[in-house]
Amino acid sequence: MDAAKLQALGRRALEIERDALSALLPRVDASFARACELMLACNGRIVVTGMGKSGHIGSKIAATLASTGTPSFFVHPGEASHGDLGMITRQDVVLAISYSGETNEIITLLPLFKRMSAPLIAMTGKPRSTLATTADVHLDVSVTMEACPLNLAPTASTTATLAMGDALAVALLEARGFTPEDFAMSHPGGSLGRRLLLKVSDVMHGGERLPRVSPDTRLSDALLEMSRKGFGLTAIVDEQQRVLGVFTDGDLRRVLDQGIDVRQARVDQVMTRGGKTVRADQLAAEAVALMEKYKITALLIEDEAGHLQGVVHMHDLLRAGVV
Repeated sequence: MDAAKLQALGRRALEIERDALSALLPRVDASFARACELMLACNGRIVVTGMGKSGHIGSKIAATLASTGTPSFFVHPGEASHGDLGMITRQDVVLAISYSGETNEIITLLPLFKRMSAPLIAMTGKPRSTLATTADVHLDVSVTMEACPLNLAPTASTTATLAMGDALAVALLEARGFTPEDFAMSHPGGSLGRRLLLKVSDVMHGGERLPRVSPDTRLSDALLEMSRKGFGLTAIVDEQQRVLGVFTDGDLRRVLDQGIDVRQARVDQVMTRGGKTVRADQLAAEAVALMEKYKITALLIEDEAGHLQGVVHMHDLLRAGVV
């Protein structure tokens, strides 16, 4: 089989799955809203269960819910029949996934779910199946065909189910007012955690490393301060250490273009007044966003009263893994 044929087959699979996702849009209806309401009212956890490929998708949905503010975990239906059902309480909501709606391992559990009065949400491709008709809420994830050329392997159907799970998670996230800080608490490790948890105070420089001069400093002396400290800028501060402005490498180029004598001019005559600053308690990721927006490589840190506290350079953020 040549490359063109393989590419055509791959595109066909994606087109089938795209169409399956488009067909879901009208099914985000009153039943979807009711499912969200049950989950929001849940005082326990969302217990997701599914067998085979539906189980793999269910495990991902449970993980997405848990990481976006909706406590959730996955229970294998086969294991549930042999003791793991004890994980589920009356305070929980069960989300059961079965495309056929007739998966034996899940059907066996239905009377037990009803007996403990745990609300049951079903995702199936068969609205008249046992699981769909037994559930308190049914979400239709049916597809007209699988991407598999034999129309057998779960492909488009699992994509549709996963997307419906994502839709639930995102709707709940918004409804709960979930913030980036909340997200960070469940993602403390790796680059994502560093981006969300690291504060400017964790990477900034202060004390003797901090470049600063008074407003009446000769520009030539301010340039020496910049060279000694190596951040490509210096803060201009008053006697109370309040930030009056900043002088950067970029400002120096403009001064030279204008023919200003660096040995005679005072720094307050050529500084950028105010300048871009951040606070020490802001997220380091916010500092990165500010640098990218204004195409600068360093920022001054000041407190709420405008007193200089430190400086942070893009290199510090790179080393910390924030970028």
